[in-house]
Amino acid sequence: MPEDLRDFIRHRIRRDLADGRHDTVVTRFPPEPNGALTIGHAKSICLNFGVAQEFGGRTYLRFDDTNPLRESQEHVDAIERDVAWLGFSWGERATFASDYFEALYGFAEQLIRQSDAYVDSQSAADIAATRGSFTTPGTPSPWRGRNVAENLDLFRRMCAGEFADGEHVLRAKIDMAAPNLVMRDPVLYRIRHATHHRTGDAWCIYPMYDFTHCLCDALEGVTHSLCTLEFENNRELYDWVLDHVDINYHPPQIEFSRLNLEYTVMSTRFFRQLIERGHVAGWDDPRLPTIAGLRRRGYTAAMIRDFCERIGVTRQDNRVAMELLEFCARRALEDAAPRAMAVLDPLAVTITNYAGGPGETVTAPWHPKRPEMGERELEFGPRLAIERADFAASPPPKYRRLSPGAMVRLRHGYIIRCDEVVEDADGAAKELRCTYFPNSKSGSDVSGLKPKGVIHWANQRVAVPASVRTYGRLFNVAAPDPANMVADLNPNSVATAQALVEPAVLASPAERFQFERVGYFHKDPVDSRAGAPAFNGIVPLRESRKP
Repeated sequence: MPEDLRDFIRHRIRRDLADGRHDTVVTRFPPEPNGALTIGHAKSICLNFGVAQEFGGRTYLRFDDTNPLRESQEHVDAIERDVAWLGFSWGERATFASDYFEALYGFAEQLIRQSDAYVDSQSAADIAATRGSFTTPGTPSPWRGRNVAENLDLFRRMCAGEFADGEHVLRAKIDMAAPNLVMRDPVLYRIRHATHHRTGDAWCIYPMYDFTHCLCDALEGVTHSLCTLEFENNRELYDWVLDHVDINYHPPQIEFSRLNLEYTVMSTRFFRQLIERGHVAGWDDPRLPTIAGLRRRGYTAAMIRDFCERIGVTRQDNRVAMELLEFCARRALEDAAPRAMAVLDPLAVTITNYAGGPGETVTAPWHPKRPEMGERELEFGPRLAIERADFAASPPPKYRRLSPGAMVRLRHGYIIRCDEVVEDADGAAKELRCTYFPNSKSGSDVSGLKPKGVIHWANQRVAVPASVRTYGRLFNVAAPDPANMVADLNPNSVATAQALVEPAVLASPAERFQFERVGYFHKDPVDSRAGAPAFNGIVPLRESRKP
């Protein structure tokens, strides 16, 4: 597809360059350092950094650090780590809204001197109550008529720390009957007696996002201020601020649809609640769609970039199927992930006629289509384990696994036949006693036997115990209810198995594996210990096809 037809933003940029509006492209990614980035942020990151790279421009990583109550250097470091991990570089262009606090304060005073802003002494509740609705105009504040001198004096005293939090705010004086509720005298500054992670206690008043963002864009020379559609109504205020202060540059705000992914949400505020209430383990919990969570689960940056490329950039809000993200993972892993065997729910198998000592070595390729990956060694022996789900005492029709009297092939090994079932006190199988056929070894089978199926296995003597986690959806419904999302949480979003894994996996430098017949898994970088690995399920094993 021609470059200028890929999406409307690239088309706009190409047109602006051709018309001479700009000689370079400058974008910015403006995260608030109060939580982890999500895959929704990844879409914006790929767009902002991607278009700048494509057109030979530059991108600012600008932190919106205007709320000291929630922000921290820890989150700044995590965001920088996530953006770099996705494959993007900002060079020397890591900036902060706090870099511009002095300039922003000066612009606020200019608005006051022009009678375009005033200090309001109403409470936050009163301001909200008098804003009006879509059908009724708002009620002007009783302090809206304060004169310039009084407003300047109060604002400077706010800055000097004379007043308590919430005692005063600075509001723009626009129109309390404006059809756009955003324009009904929005708050520009509020008092926050809190230590800022960068400026310490130098400030006790902090600008609001809508006042800060547009001015920072202008000060940094941003040519295309790209944001998601929920800020479309705010564009009028973005333009109003820039039109009412002495600044010689006015960037355009351009909106695109945000990423909405089925069976999850993109709210860092909600994720913080889940963490604080113990529903998930932290920002990097593999169930969360945070970049840290996806990375820990085993997704790669290339998978996420591929996903963001496939969903495209439009102005139409929609909810993307989770299967598309999983498709991107399988597409990358099918050729790259070595194969291995892991038994997640072991059922003991005793080979009653085995007379070869503790065991013998059989070889298996790391990947059936990539011989350059080499081979690994497996040990066959008298004491094995298979998946409990691969045995049925009373099998249904066309059953292709193991049952009394039936035969199966052990993957890369021999054909076995189940001769006897040993049950526990509850009548469940606890051990299978089987015969193996020495002349049926995989790759040199001369037995003439025709088993119905092939199953994976582990050797109990050498297999490594491992904690293996498989994941379901975070929510039970595709579109969680914003009013009561906790009720929609899936209580079975993670299942942990004490598995047996072939020992070659521990010796391999690979981080991701296909556990044959099960799915793709990643060595957990947090919970794995020497000799006691932990694995996170990336995606179930399923035929990969383009959606």
